[in-house]
Amino acid sequence: MSMTVKKGDTVLVICGKEKGKTGKVMEVFPEQHRVLVENINIVTKHKKARNQQEKSAKIKKSAPIEVSNVQVVCGACGKATRVAHKDIDGKNVRICKKCSASLDKEYVKATKKEAKKTAAKAEVKAEKVATESKAKTVKSASKTENTVENTVKTAENAEKTVKTTKTASTKSASKASGTKSTATQKSTKKTSKTEA
Repeated sequence: MSMTVKKGDTVLVICGKEKGKTGKVMEVFPEQHRVLVENINIVTKHKKARNQQEKSAKIKKSAPIEVSNVQVVCGACGKATRVAHKDIDGKNVRICKKCSASLDKEYVKATKKEAKKTAAKAEVKAEKVATESKAKTVKSASKTENTVENTVKTAENAEKTVKTTKTASTKSASKASGTKSTATQKSTKKTSKTEA
């Protein structure tokens, strides 16, 4: 069974008593899903003397740990990452999930070129989005200016109509008062005729 961690990789321990430590993978055991990491999971073995020439001793050495407890450290970005796979020139290559760089040394150049291309495409998209958002803000600003102008015009029109209605009402009031004065004049004339 294939494993995403290979001999020679630098790994970060993500759980267990050694959490947070990094080390180099010395050996891989795919059947047991274990890896042997340098200076990680140190155990003490007691060696017994088999004859009089040998000495008994306590030997400290690294023991294998579960492969699910480690993550590969990317050489390009320096972060612990999960591993993706990609076909490059017909071969399955391990790729960093965070920066898209190759974790296999022989394919580093090819993946760096692809990473640069994707970064350039992302920059172009970001510029397009920025210009579109600027255009939208300019359009909305011009629309708000137009609405402000329209409200000013409607206010001016309302003032004009108010003035015209005031002048019309004053004219009608003066006409009405004029007719009353003539009616009072006629009534006074009639009363003066009847008296005479």
